[in-house]
This record gives sequence, structure tokens and C-alpha cells, in this order.
Amino acid sequence: MKTIEEINEKIKKKKVVVVTAEEMIEIARNKGTKKAAQHVDVVTTGTFGPMCGSGMFINVGHSKPRIKIGGGKCYLNDVPAYCGLAAVDIYIGATASPDNDPRNTVYPGAFKYGGGHVIEDFISGKPVRLEATAYGTDCYPKKRIETYINKETVNEAYIYNPRNGYQNYNVAVNLTKRVIHTYMGVLKPNLGSANYCSAGQLSPLLNDPKYRTIGIGTRLFLAGGVGYVAWNGTQHNPSAPRSPDGIPRAGAGTLAVVGDAKQMSGDFIKGASFIGYGATIFVGLGIPIPILDEEMAYFTSRSDEDLWAQVVDYGHDYPERIPKSLCEVNYAQLKSGKIGVNGKEVPTFPVSSYSKARDIASILKEWIFAGRFLLTHPVEHLPGVESGIKMNTLEERTLEEVSY
Repeated sequence: MKTIEEINEKIKKKKVVVVTAEEMIEIARNKGTKKAAQHVDVVTTGTFGPMCGSGMFINVGHSKPRIKIGGGKCYLNDVPAYCGLAAVDIYIGATASPDNDPRNTVYPGAFKYGGGHVIEDFISGKPVRLEATAYGTDCYPKKRIETYINKETVNEAYIYNPRNGYQNYNVAVNLTKRVIHTYMGVLKPNLGSANYCSAGQLSPLLNDPKYRTIGIGTRLFLAGGVGYVAWNGTQHNPSAPRSPDGIPRAGAGTLAVVGDAKQMSGDFIKGASFIGYGATIFVGLGIPIPILDEEMAYFTSRSDEDLWAQVVDYGHDYPERIPKSLCEVNYAQLKSGKIGVNGKEVPTFPVSSYSKARDIASILKEWIFAGRFLLTHPVEHLPGVESGIKMNTLEERTLEEVSY
């Protein structure tokens, strides 16, 4: 057994043994998990993929005379921001779309610029045009302002993402006879493609499937800067199907994360637009896993061959309430470029970037090895399987049906 305190002392003295999850696989194969647990102190992980459940809070500062943007309307580079907050606090969500979104075209949501792009531009240090209107009060008499802001001129700017780092996810296919457009990208008809979105063996929560070391307060790599787990993410679903060793075989846990946007890098956060779906954002996330004992060495040494995901038809089943699994495949099969579904060989396409995930795990390894990044104890553990949490669905109910 090791403790996080003991590992942090090694980090401070630059005597820590830190490896990426890829490297841990080879170490465990050569030494076994028991010796790997004795030898390795920290395993770093990484993922870089579209995470729609993301956004940024900004306090833009007070104008002269003052304006109450809260309760009014606000646009950043023509993209609407939420301003139902205090006078000059706003929130821009990754999927926010401009008012001129061509919703009546063949591909609704096919605009090129949305909330995710605003966040990327801001973090990259570019000027962002702010346009706001208000109704005016005695203490906030100004009714309109148009100006430019950047991360040097605002008071605070921090990323708060309600749902990041999905612990496993669906593999999306299309059994219909037409091309369909989804948040998993374009899916060819008649099982013409299979899209997946996970770093597999590098993915943070797949390396700590029981949430033993990742919890509220965990320090992490977030978009090139330092962030923290703020809560379990929305749609956190620890009751998802799992292998006998506890590793999820479907979408399970999620994380809400927070971090200082002023310290982040545009290299690890990218706005995007999926045709037929809309704006989103690619987020870089990496979490260090302390190797406290042999069980943690076992989990962090699971390879793509050990990690399974469900294949789901996004043409028929996914739009329904409870999508069915056509079959399951492992990430080694997905990364090979083809899988078998319903007796057919289907080409696979990653929606996330494995090379970026590898970069994130390597950078986090360098930070820890250099003594610049210490590990943290969770102040509260994430709800696990024993919590009994299950995903609820939105039904069209009457008031009598929901009243006590």
C-alpha cells in the first residue's frame, strides 16, 4: 500500500516513478501487476474529443456608467451568451448557435461558428466582440455597450464543464438507407461506417473504473492548464453494465470540471461544428492515477483488448428512449480500422484524437516528474455502483403524474 502523501513527497524530491497508461501496459506485461504496483507511483491518462457539456463563465467588469447585462441580452462574436446572472457575469456554452443559424437548410445547424469557437478564440488570446443590451436601472443606467474583450481585460474567466470525460461510450452505426448526421459525426447508410469516441486505454475514468482516486477535488490537466473535478458530471451513470472486474462496458461515469481559462491553451481546446448537429468543442483532459496498490496497477494496465463498448444503431434505435446494443467490440478492434456487425465488415472512424490524448498524458507526466504538479485526495468520492443512481428519462407527463 502507498499513500498519496508518500507519492507527493517523491514528487517534491523528484524521485517519483511516473509513466503513461500506455507505458504501464508494457510494464505490467513484463513485471506483473504486483511488481508494477511496487515500481510505479503514478500513471497519467489523457483524452481529447468533442464534449458538448462544456462552457465558460466570464466576469467582463463594469463599464462607465454601469450596465446590467444580467437580465438583458449579450452576444460574443454574434453568438448569444447566457446572462441571467449578476450584472456583468455571463456564461457561453459550447453548443450556443448564432441567430443566423441556417436551421431551414438541408443540414440544420450547419453553421461554421458557435459557442465552442468563441471559447477557443478567447483562450487563444484573440479579441472577442461583446455586444450587450439592457433595460437600464437607477444603479445600472447604461442600456447598450459594444466593445472588445480578451482574457487580459476581463476580471475572471473560467471553464466550467458540466459533463466531460465520459467513461466509455457507444459505437455509432446507421442501419437506415440514408446518410444521417449526428453528434458522433456523419454515419453512412447500410452499416457503411462505425464512429467511436474514446481514447480507450488512455481514457481517464477507464483507468480508475471504481472511482477510487478520482473524485471531487481531484487536480487534473484541463485544456493545457490545471483544473479540478468539481462534481460528478451530468448523466453520471455508475450502474451501467460492467465486466466482472468492474470495468464499464457502456457509457458510465462522467465528470464536472473547472479551471482558470486564462491559463489554458488553444492547442488543447478546439471549437467545432458537426454538419446536421451543430456547434461543439473538443476538450483536452488528463488525470493522474496514483498507484496505491495492486488493484490500481491492474486497472491502469488494461489494454484496448480489455475494454469493450456497445454498438448502437443511431438511425433507428438511438432516437428512441432505450437504444439496444447490436453487439459489443473492444477498442483494439475499433482501432484496427474495421469491426464485424451483423455479419458485415464495417470500417471504423475515431471522432476523438488518440494522438492528442497521448500528448496530454505525456505532458502531465512531465509536469509531475518536474515537481510542478502534486496529486490531491478527493474531498468526496464520486457516486459508485453502490449508490443506486440510474439515468432518468424525460416523459410527457401531466401535473397530476408528477405531483405527490
